[in-house]
Amino acid sequence: MTKSLSRVATATAIAAVLACAPAVRAQTDKPWLDPSLDAGVRAGLAVKAMTEDEKLTLVFGYFSTDAPWKKFTRPEGSLPDAAGFVPGIARLGIPAQSQTDAGVGVATQRSAHPRERTALPSGIATAATWSPERAFDGGAMIGNEARLSGFNVMLAGGVNLLREPRNGRNFEYAGEDPWLAGVVVGNEVRGIQSNHVISTMKHYAFNDQSTSQSELDSQIGDADARMSDLLAFQFVNEIGHPGSVMCSYNIVHGRHSCENAWLLDEVLKTDWGYKGYVMSDWGATHSTVESANAGLDQDSGYPFDDKPYFGAPLKQAIAAGKVPQSRLDDMARRILTSMFAVGLFENPLKGDQSASIDYGKNEAIAQADAEEAIVLLKNDGLLPLAKTAKTLAVIGAHADVGVLSGGGSSQVYPHGGSAAPNEGPDNFPGPMVWFPSSPLKGIARRSSATVTFASGKDIHAAADLAARSDIVIVFASQWTAEGMDVPYLNLPNGQDALIAAVAKANPKTVVVLETGGPVVMPWLNDVGAVVEAWFPGSNGGEAIARVLTGEVNPSGHLPATFPASLDQLPRPVLDGDNHGPRGKLYTVNYGIEGAAVGYKWFDKKGLKPLFPFGYGLSYTRFEAGGLTAQPSGKALSASFTVKNAGDRDGKAVAQVYVSPASDAGWEAPKRLGGWVKLDLRPGESRAATVAVDPRLLAVYDAVSKTWRIKAGDYQVMLANSAADIVQTQTVHLDAQTLDVTGK
Repeated sequence: MTKSLSRVATATAIAAVLACAPAVRAQTDKPWLDPSLDAGVRAGLAVKAMTEDEKLTLVFGYFSTDAPWKKFTRPEGSLPDAAGFVPGIARLGIPAQSQTDAGVGVATQRSAHPRERTALPSGIATAATWSPERAFDGGAMIGNEARLSGFNVMLAGGVNLLREPRNGRNFEYAGEDPWLAGVVVGNEVRGIQSNHVISTMKHYAFNDQSTSQSELDSQIGDADARMSDLLAFQFVNEIGHPGSVMCSYNIVHGRHSCENAWLLDEVLKTDWGYKGYVMSDWGATHSTVESANAGLDQDSGYPFDDKPYFGAPLKQAIAAGKVPQSRLDDMARRILTSMFAVGLFENPLKGDQSASIDYGKNEAIAQADAEEAIVLLKNDGLLPLAKTAKTLAVIGAHADVGVLSGGGSSQVYPHGGSAAPNEGPDNFPGPMVWFPSSPLKGIARRSSATVTFASGKDIHAAADLAARSDIVIVFASQWTAEGMDVPYLNLPNGQDALIAAVAKANPKTVVVLETGGPVVMPWLNDVGAVVEAWFPGSNGGEAIARVLTGEVNPSGHLPATFPASLDQLPRPVLDGDNHGPRGKLYTVNYGIEGAAVGYKWFDKKGLKPLFPFGYGLSYTRFEAGGLTAQPSGKALSASFTVKNAGDRDGKAVAQVYVSPASDAGWEAPKRLGGWVKLDLRPGESRAATVAVDPRLLAVYDAVSKTWRIKAGDYQVMLANSAADIVQTQTVHLDAQTLDVTGK
């Protein structure tokens, strides 16, 4: 594509769209504009009225940022330094699609003048809340900021399972369990789309590491896939009804994800009955005929691809009969169906209204998310911080000025710029951004102690300060980002040695981790407390301070297993090589663990992790019991009570796991069946019931495309974590056969 294409070919249509009336009214000559009709019906009517060129307009998207290295200038009418743009069709009243990256908020491509918006905590942090409500509220907040910023499509909804703890994008996702991830991300998608903004779910599928991601062939059996990664996507689809699905960079069984008929046509559209559209990731399209016929509906982000595959080449392929006209009609119909269903027609964008964003309200939402996400991993009585302490040392990770965020396309930029500028790589996935919310200042405001900061760059100076202080708080960080995996699970830049030296000088040491996923802790036995704060978002410093000082009782639980070492992983050595020759293909064998991802792998192999899935401590004490379990519909339900037996308000996460009948063919000894999060006052008890989805009791049969529950006795376990079972009950289930959707 040339500059003239981007400027001229779209300019007339875009200008006409912008000139359209701000509100869409039903017109007799445009029946698809009648909001009383079903979205699919409206889409069908519109497609019948479209010319071939108009249909082709819908299926081809552009990068919304100048790309001089490709001699590309963003299309007129698009928003600068944004992810993407699809021109509208004024003649038919079809609005343009303005797309923003969106893992934790309205992101900006690297720019001298980025949008400054509110950032949620990382996706894995929101999963650590185990709160569908927090996920929905966060999604609704970033969806609102997107709309007011001029966007009606958010590239959000990341749900790739944490198969690989070193994956640089784990911070964007929601952990290792398909039910937890599906519920959390599904509710985030619901929140985003409540603003009449389309959300994707991504990256479909098995995009579980960044190393050699475009050359990596993911190998996994059909049944294992449907009981793990694909099940997470299936739950998001059912809960969130995302308008779009973004196919991923990687290869699956020899075919790129965006031209993979098994993933796109068979599983997603046929088996799950998905009515929306599939868009490619930026640069993930590799063909015209193969991609179109396999189920890709929109080629996104040109010029990231080598060719404009769904531009002139698609028109030529249709004329030659290589892509049926009916396939182009289906592409356009699917895109329009989602646009109608989410409300893009009746709720048109009104330009840049970012001046009306209520940042105070939105930062409070992000802070509440961060507070519930923080996981207390160890506490020998140091937390909450004693009010009697006279001297506090705060060491490391720029805790005097801010908190860390993950890098790459999901980067949200804070008001006023990074609190610690000029760090990280000079190009993508940089920069490294620190949100200006200082944990040190938050702690100092809540303490009468003298608080002293040391950067930690001088280990001897840090140890000396620790020895002279009543309590020490070491902040440690692990920057992770799109396009790069971490080489190991230790903290980088000598921080393990720093913590060890400080703890030796003063065992009353609290470690606060700001990481994108699991890390190992060789110093764990030498410190008094450990807190996992993840990447905590815009008001993360305040959230951390409130938890450390006891204003907030920590209630986060791990959404991912923390291994004790790399040797415990299914693949101790990463497959692929980012420094290898371009085009060389690599294979990753996910069949090693199959559907036994995370805690299931540890259970199956009898491995003891550093911290188990579901783990999290509190400043109060909870007692769970009274478990009963009974068949319910095609599955089962579990009822129990939880009591706050301590002296502080707190939120309990009571988890229910299920174990199979003998010889049921499960991938692991147990699965998470559900959970409930309860806010309890001291002495308060509350009853709760958890209904288990029948697919979590079944094995998928790839031949018949059914879920099969074997008759027999199942163990239902009430637990504090995957490794801490409180009570077990047995329930007998009859044999059940469910269709591919679990019904």
